[in-house]
Amino acid sequence: MLHRPAALVLTRPRMSGLLPAMGLGLALALTPALHVEARGAPESFADLAELVSPSVVNITTSALVAAASDGAPMVPPGSPFEEFFKDFMDENGQGGNEPQRSEALGSGFVISADGFIVTNNHVIEGADQIEIEFFGGNRLEAKLVGADAKTDIALLKVESPEPLPFVAFGNSDTMRVGDWVMAMGNPLGQGFSVSAGIVSARGRELSGTYDDFLQTDAAINKGNSGGPLFNMDGQVVGVNTAILSPTGGSIGIGFSMASNVVTKVVDQLKEFGETRRGWLGVRIQDVTPDVAEAMGLTAATGALITDVPDGPAKDAGLLAGDVILSFNGAEIKDVRDLTRNVADSPIGEDVPVVVLRSGAEETVQVKLGRREEAEAETQPAAVQQTPEEPTQTEVLGVTVVPVDDTVAQSLKLPAGSQGLAVTHVDPSSEAASKGVAPGDVIVEAGQQKVVQLSDLEDRITEAKDAGRKSILLLIRREGDPRFVALSVE
Repeated sequence: MLHRPAALVLTRPRMSGLLPAMGLGLALALTPALHVEARGAPESFADLAELVSPSVVNITTSALVAAASDGAPMVPPGSPFEEFFKDFMDENGQGGNEPQRSEALGSGFVISADGFIVTNNHVIEGADQIEIEFFGGNRLEAKLVGADAKTDIALLKVESPEPLPFVAFGNSDTMRVGDWVMAMGNPLGQGFSVSAGIVSARGRELSGTYDDFLQTDAAINKGNSGGPLFNMDGQVVGVNTAILSPTGGSIGIGFSMASNVVTKVVDQLKEFGETRRGWLGVRIQDVTPDVAEAMGLTAATGALITDVPDGPAKDAGLLAGDVILSFNGAEIKDVRDLTRNVADSPIGEDVPVVVLRSGAEETVQVKLGRREEAEAETQPAAVQQTPEEPTQTEVLGVTVVPVDDTVAQSLKLPAGSQGLAVTHVDPSSEAASKGVAPGDVIVEAGQQKVVQLSDLEDRITEAKDAGRKSILLLIRREGDPRFVALSVE
């Protein structure tokens, strides 16, 4: 299970108790020997720990949380204060309807002499009081400058009569698997603590759109969240955020949000008190090898547009079926590349987008909107109605019927929806293995609209005549589009 390790909640005192190598040898015997000069382990981390410790802080948050009428706690989902109420209600029945004050512990680090401090959003979420404890024992009240739930980063500010020791961010993109790192924080409320390990993996995704985690085996536990992950130069390359564990304790699989993501968020929080991400306004999916073959592409790269609702992309003329190869001068290899580049691009400015359309590259200028504003709006779908006779046919392992008012109502589709509704899928078919299911609606085949059964049959014939092994279908499920390539052989 994935845990956010910051949620150490103070309720009452508690005590807790303290492959075979044969296959590898064969592989090495069959490949040329490689000369690799291994680096020795650091003799000690003491000098590094002494250097950066004054910039690392313990964070204590407090909240007076009211109970709902049924006695359930009214706290944000995922908040560390949930644990307090779970324990309280387990031991006290319903727990009553009286408000309860709870404290939680986390970690953070100072990034400027004038008192800016970085931590995780889930460390301070829902808190009405935030206290910072410094390495020397001094304590100061902190105020929340801004927070970003998407990257789980928060920025705090304290007022100190003297300049504070601080640390700088490093370049997380230069970190390699196997590099030494050191984590610092407040695990299990034990105070300032150091653990060391290596970068176990890069580019890990957990659940967020903008996730870019460094995985480490340095010990991270509850209370460590928001603390820094240092490289050997004493620079912060990650913010310790989550652990993978069946018990909630460290088993050597920890995740730190990469510093190159954190710095951009922190800069915006410092300037605006909120994030301001670019918004293109498209739905996209990765170009898989079978999709590339169905589209006649030479390589499975780029981001394939599946839908273009009202927004910047539609205004600029981008179309469903376009493959975005480059955005604002940066090569786009997949959906992650595009999402991050769009988010980091300037709002309200024209940026060049290179797309592959009908086998030729085109450059489209798009004026980006702001994602936060777009997410607050609802965008109605524009649909038209073309009634067809309710006949059906079986093709490509699926049974389809033209969408009319009756079919649309039975599938709870918007009035006027068009396409071919899937009523049955052969369990042994390729369509089933690729997730096509009854209730899906095929709206395009071969990047052309399909309304009648003959439309789909004609597209399949065209694909065969062109020597294609598969055909690309655009399928909608509950309004969400995706491309699926199915064999026509």
